[in-house]
Amino acid sequence: MADLNGGIVGKDNPVTTTAAKTTTFNSSGTFDPATGTFDALVIAGGGGGGVEAVSVGVGGGGGAGGFREVTDISSPGSPTPVTVGAGGSGGPASGGGGSPGGNSVVGSVTSTGGGGGGGSGPGVGNAGGPGGSGGGVSLHNQIAPEFNDTSTVSNGNTPPTSPSQGNPGGNRMNGGSNVSGGGGGAGSAGVIGGTATNPSSPGASGVGTGGNGAPSTFSGSDVTYAGGGGAAAQGIPQPQGGPGGGGNGGLYTPSGANGTAGATNKGSGGGGGTNQSGTGASGAGGSGVVIIKEPAFKTASGMWSIDAVYENVKAGTWV
Repeated sequence: MADLNGGIVGKDNPVTTTAAKTTTFNSSGTFDPATGTFDALVIAGGGGGGVEAVSVGVGGGGGAGGFREVTDISSPGSPTPVTVGAGGSGGPASGGGGSPGGNSVVGSVTSTGGGGGGGSGPGVGNAGGPGGSGGGVSLHNQIAPEFNDTSTVSNGNTPPTSPSQGNPGGNRMNGGSNVSGGGGGAGSAGVIGGTATNPSSPGASGVGTGGNGAPSTFSGSDVTYAGGGGAAAQGIPQPQGGPGGGGNGGLYTPSGANGTAGATNKGSGGGGGTNQSGTGASGAGGSGVVIIKEPAFKTASGMWSIDAVYENVKAGTWV
């Protein structure tokens, strides 16, 4: 309990208890604090998936928005703006990286939008953007293998927070099949387009998936947020988005499959796209969310008796 006010010793009077309160912002608004401190779950918008428009090119999955659960935030004592980050748009069908997600902010706490997935550009593969979690690396063609080269991997937890707000995107993979990197999630990094133990055989399912999201009971229910977007791929089963709403990656096949969007109000990354997945579309990132919890508190007015003061001091509720 906190904020027990009132308090000149005198005639006895009742104490009013205000219950704990949880407020969810699915879009930007204003928070009017009633207590001196509050807790918050602040999740930024996810990054959009990238699109590779070159021959047999595959775009990277979008990174999840930053995930931060912070306690005992000092109240500013006045109505406070709350910003809920929008999801980033997917890369254009003509080819290009996905857009980053928007930041989510309340008081002194900022979660950074997820990085967009890598898309068309110069070089073997193009890094996704940094952010709360990083976007996955894209891949051009079936070129000389660079299986575990981390030089182009996009960083998560950017700028750094403690605990970490996210993870890096995954790297590309080629050789028999083309698979870009999955976007990072709040719970784990994006999966590379192959396996470190057997990078020359990338045809297995599970490669290029988005990073896992992070489970939370902050809202009162068990919810997983901020999954990374799946990579676009050619020659393997469709890479899935990470648990927590990450969008699935597109497929380079004759019939094609577009990348799908990250889940709304979960800060999840969008799936990557390819120049043969229907219209070449990748998925947009999912919007973020801000959830605020205020503790229960007691108030009193009028005069207090010696007995009432003693009982409240003994109970630890006279503050």
